[in-house]
Amino acid sequence: MKTLIRSGHLIDPAQGLDGVDDVYIDGKYIRSHGFDASEADQVIDASECVVMAGGIDIHTHIGGGKLSIARMLMQDTIDEAAKKTATLARESDYLPSPAIAAQRYLEMGYTVAFEPAVIPCNARSAHAEMVEMPGLATGGFCLLGNDELLLTLIADQTPQSVINQYVAWMVRATQSIAVKVVNAGGISAFKFGERNLDVDTPHPKYGITPAQVIRTLARSVFEIGLVHPLHVHASNLGVPGNIASTLATIKAADGFPLHLTHAQFHCYSNESDHGMSSAAEQLASALRQHPNVTIDVGQIMFGQTVTISADAPHQRENRGYASPKKSVLVEIECEAGCGVVPFRYRRKQYVHSLQWAIGLELFLMIDDPSRVFLTTDHPNGAPFTAYPHLLRLLGDKTFRETALNEIHPDAIAATSLAGIDREYSLSDIATMTRTAPASIMGLSNRGSLRDGCLADIVIYRKHDDLEAMFRFPTHVWSSGVCVAGTAKTDEMSVDVAATQQQRHETLVADLAVDDRDADPFREPYRKHAAFDLERLRISDDEFQSVIGSDIQKLPTRERIA
Repeated sequence: MKTLIRSGHLIDPAQGLDGVDDVYIDGKYIRSHGFDASEADQVIDASECVVMAGGIDIHTHIGGGKLSIARMLMQDTIDEAAKKTATLARESDYLPSPAIAAQRYLEMGYTVAFEPAVIPCNARSAHAEMVEMPGLATGGFCLLGNDELLLTLIADQTPQSVINQYVAWMVRATQSIAVKVVNAGGISAFKFGERNLDVDTPHPKYGITPAQVIRTLARSVFEIGLVHPLHVHASNLGVPGNIASTLATIKAADGFPLHLTHAQFHCYSNESDHGMSSAAEQLASALRQHPNVTIDVGQIMFGQTVTISADAPHQRENRGYASPKKSVLVEIECEAGCGVVPFRYRRKQYVHSLQWAIGLELFLMIDDPSRVFLTTDHPNGAPFTAYPHLLRLLGDKTFRETALNEIHPDAIAATSLAGIDREYSLSDIATMTRTAPASIMGLSNRGSLRDGCLADIVIYRKHDDLEAMFRFPTHVWSSGVCVAGTAKTDEMSVDVAATQQQRHETLVADLAVDDRDADPFREPYRKHAAFDLERLRISDDEFQSVIGSDIQKLPTRERIA
């Protein structure tokens, strides 16, 4: 199928494009020159429209056992809400089924999403769940940093080259694209009775600190050649005063690339009469001083959701705030934990208002949109479907001021949001949601309208209301297939038949790993796990023929010996 998108306002920061031009889709790929309009099977008039590459979400919880646990815990609440709205349980706002989640991403113009917490022993299940997301390419981050074997290797002062060998094998075995660490060492320490392991506090068994774990993993990720930096959920999530831990985490990376995830939850001072205030300026200042660091925000939005995290210690602390009053904590094969706590963010509650404002401060204070990424840490801060509303808050100061006046007045005083005039431009939005995510994930053929890129393309009708504009694109292509479209401004429909004809694609890092690289770790792993290390490995053949997804192996940087 050859399609000519004519006279659209093309916005592609990767090429410096911000003006009217044509785009030609030839099969799966974009051709930006050398095409004949007469060859087009269809011509789409995109005048009065904005054309961008498909959106890329680098942090959204869309696959794995934690979601199944959350659905079981919340089933009665979901069923009750479904009855009230005459919908199906699988259409839950904050815990949709994989197929519904994929549809909702496509409806907004997103074509790629990454699950940031794939526990090695649960990797098959996580990938198999994401395969049920037709039209949406996915990938996973291998969760390390609390597994007993890695902590033992660090405690024994094992050479970095050997640790690199272990990390590379685990990433390749689990068919992942990056490495994630959650509360480094703290989940393990929780199993030995330690409730709050700070960045420089020794582990009660291994004697090592979270700072050592972060430094070791950040170096390993860099040296084995992964493009995405170590993806870090820092210590002391949600604790007033935790900005000190966040800044210590940046220091612990020792200059190696580092990505701080859902940074809003790690950006609190302990000032004000309420004992909690914004530390957004401190984190923004730290990013200016440390060019090796990027963040995603984890913006909260008001309403019902459910929080799911491997950070069992802090989910245990949060269970007292559960709404409705129920929660689950799970220990998983000594590799990590899992805590599920339902939560309702309330507009007039001081802490919730403060969290909302801090997220917006981070977006607006960090000048470079290629270093701050659009996330709600779905579903922890809010469902990902809140993105269009969030973009309006960022791009429309008047709308933001109206929303600001509706929150708790003391929270307004505890932040500097009211004094920020900045508004995101369409180019800023394209950078934050397309160009920069493609770059930080190593997706050289996505996130751009460049010649030869995969035809992940979205057309948005220009609108003064950015929420309406970004919620209802007119057309969405995924790898050259038109998977969603509408002729109206207030609805969008996904062509389910078109998406199901596409073979699902999983994005993985193309690490050169030999099966023998695991030999030194087989016996030590067996001491801590209920099964053999080899059972973690998902071969390319199994992935394609059993799990049912095609693998796109993405280039890595040169490995450091």
